[in-house]
Amino acid sequence: MPPRSPRRSPKAGERQRDPERTQALILDAATAEFAAHGYAGARVSTIAKRAGVNQQLISYYFDGKEGLAKAISDRWRKREDELVPADTPLPEQVRRYALESLSNPAGVRLLAWSGLEYDGPDGDPDQDARAERLRGNIDGLRALQQEGRLPEGVDPAVLAVMLMGAAMAPVVLPHVVKGLCGADATSEDFLRPYADQLAVLVEALIEPGK
Repeated sequence: MPPRSPRRSPKAGERQRDPERTQALILDAATAEFAAHGYAGARVSTIAKRAGVNQQLISYYFDGKEGLAKAISDRWRKREDELVPADTPLPEQVRRYALESLSNPAGVRLLAWSGLEYDGPDGDPDQDARAERLRGNIDGLRALQQEGRLPEGVDPAVLAVMLMGAAMAPVVLPHVVKGLCGADATSEDFLRPYADQLAVLVEALIEPGK
């Protein structure tokens, strides 16, 4: 990871602007840039241009590129809490994650990039928080298994990986969607029926014969 640039204070006039709005603009621009090019390929200068701010403000508010990445991860965790509250049934959880490609395609692309750029836990500052969130998902699957609603031969951890991959497939495999379904993987006409189909499959898995 490249060394951080020195943190410099912006001019007084810049600091007097609405700081919350400015930070939101920067985070939106950073999300778009990271989604397009990944962490390694993203440029802070381009993020500043996208946001329409002086580059020094990025250092001032976020302490550079690494701080931006952490802030985006924090934002996604809050979004997840809104997207799938703790009492959301599993089929609906999968459906909502798949539909996230409609309202937040950059967020799904960021998740894909984080996997492509992953080189081990030492270089992943979000590793512990992500593992904690994923353990919660697996615990939910294990509970279903203990209730007899999930076949005993199914590994809950492996199933969680499969479901995440299926929810992200329209974003990471648009060429396959086009080839097999003849559809635009980013379109609402494809994504809504696709999300419904995933929910039906998960329902069939946990409620066989229903």
